[in-house]
Amino acid sequence: MEVAESTVPLPTREKRSCPEEETPYTPKRVRVEGEEIGGREEKCPENKEGEEEEPGEIEELRNGVEEDGESFADMMKHGLMERDVGILKFISDHKGFSGILKERYSDFVVHEINKEGVTVYLDNLSVPVDTEDPPLDVSAVLTDQQKQQLEELQHFKNKEGSVAIKVVDDTKEQRTLLHHAVKSLFPGLETKTEEREGLKHIVAYHAAGQMALAEVRSAAAPRKHSWPKSRGSFCHCVLYKENKDTMDAINVLSKFLRVKPNLISYMGTKDKRAITVQEIAVLKISAQRLSHLNKCLMNFKLGNFSYKKHPLKLGELQGNHFTVVIRNISGSDQQVEQAMTSLRDTGFINYYGMQRFGTTAVPTYQVGRAILQNSWKEVMDLILKPRPGAEKGYLVRCREEWARSQDPEAALRKLPVKRCVEGQLLRGLARHGKNNIVTAFGLIPRNNRLMYIHSYQSFVWNCMVSRRIEAFGLIAVPGDLVLRGGTAVLLSKAEAESHSIHDIVMPLPGFDVIYPSHHIGEGYREMLKADGLDIDNMRHRIRDYSLSGAYRHVVLRPHNVSWQVISYDDPRIPMVHTDIEKLQGKPPPVFPTEGQYRALRMEFSLPPSTYATMAIREVLKMDTSIKTQTQLNTTWLN
Repeated sequence: MEVAESTVPLPTREKRSCPEEETPYTPKRVRVEGEEIGGREEKCPENKEGEEEEPGEIEELRNGVEEDGESFADMMKHGLMERDVGILKFISDHKGFSGILKERYSDFVVHEINKEGVTVYLDNLSVPVDTEDPPLDVSAVLTDQQKQQLEELQHFKNKEGSVAIKVVDDTKEQRTLLHHAVKSLFPGLETKTEEREGLKHIVAYHAAGQMALAEVRSAAAPRKHSWPKSRGSFCHCVLYKENKDTMDAINVLSKFLRVKPNLISYMGTKDKRAITVQEIAVLKISAQRLSHLNKCLMNFKLGNFSYKKHPLKLGELQGNHFTVVIRNISGSDQQVEQAMTSLRDTGFINYYGMQRFGTTAVPTYQVGRAILQNSWKEVMDLILKPRPGAEKGYLVRCREEWARSQDPEAALRKLPVKRCVEGQLLRGLARHGKNNIVTAFGLIPRNNRLMYIHSYQSFVWNCMVSRRIEAFGLIAVPGDLVLRGGTAVLLSKAEAESHSIHDIVMPLPGFDVIYPSHHIGEGYREMLKADGLDIDNMRHRIRDYSLSGAYRHVVLRPHNVSWQVISYDDPRIPMVHTDIEKLQGKPPPVFPTEGQYRALRMEFSLPPSTYATMAIREVLKMDTSIKTQTQLNTTWLN
């Protein structure tokens, strides 16, 4: 099969995948992405393959114009393209065609595949019957006046910030009923018992208010005495969300539930610009209380409740099932058929997608390379120096101040949001001084720091895989690597004849991997040497930055592939029947037999740490960078 060069770019906003977290050396087992290592679970702190995340400000910028009037399209002129990060090859024979990905967030739907291999759907909003829970019909417990006061409190119209309800019949049962009545009828409010003038009162206040947040900070764990011993400690449920990333959703839920975010566990983080469905587990919060959130939270739904003894763990999922709509396609029905048949039968090059490398003119892999080189001043400069590209105005002003004054405190004052990487580094420099960059850099959360060096590994992998495909195409050759029982081995000439490209893996550079014995293996050495790194010494003096390496399959075939070409006239028409619409009994969308435009709706399943947009790229044969997609969207809108 002919190997095509990447020539035309298509756009697509994709996901930031999970930087695989490095683990200490263990001889028991080699590291394969998404697999267990030597008895330890391989954690994936940002496993977004349902998943797409660019830095938070990018989504806002895409929807409007920056403060100085420069459009997002203008700012993205400086953004990365696929060729900048080693994504160069296609493996199918069909002619590519154009299309618009994620024109609407509902065009990208992700259903998690759980650890049992079952695709997760939201199809049941009922609450399990539990005699330990208070009765659901509690509306008669409160007077009309109390309900009006609580309604005003819930909508932040109460100047006092709380409502006190006197307990007339002071018994534990009556107090419990009042607590439950407030929380049931007014989700988002919290309650506590106080004694005022010798009488017990139930005091209601807003869960997201200062009083609640203060209690969250001081609370070590949920109250244990009220949790029935007969049921599991974790309420598992399905979280359905629209246009919200997983961490934002967890933070919202934790505020309304008045618990710390780390008491809500999940198996992987998902896209923002998408509809996503995944499992979560909450420690010692009842299904009844969780279901009440459905009354007041926008773009969220919780259901399929059950109690279990264990939480969920990052990386436990088996993958994700995608339903993707590409609008305004230019390809003929024959082209679509050829493209999708090739995706199903041959697959796609398993590149790391564009979101892995950032969105501005300074790729994250450059920062990672500087860390590995121990070039700490360069690390600081790359993160803080002015750069062309898409950024919010306050980041631009912060960088300009840093370039002018080299004063971390002055630059920090330009940042209204201090939790970004730039703010955390500046805070570290202000605290420890510019001569102690390593310690200052350490104030950035570990997963964010590791993101940079994983980005460098991904860059090397992409470049080497493009060389491998260029040199040998889609056949296994002597000197290639395959996995046997979790161990990487080199293929002999005889063995190569009995293997296919789908068996071949290539290493991410590190101290615990082997390299192909053909000339691509030497290519790794040359590339790292050119970057001032020693492939034979990938241990760093700071243990966190020592790279053990991993193996990743060169070509992947999606599972459960299906597709449909849809005609339409209205660009706003939805093309996916969502879980919520099914629960509401709404019929699936109906499309005309002919229309002004055509769309391709495709479905497929992928394992974790795999980029859906790389599969879509192979279908369209176009560049998937935000830069190119923005240009395409601008042309389409004009």
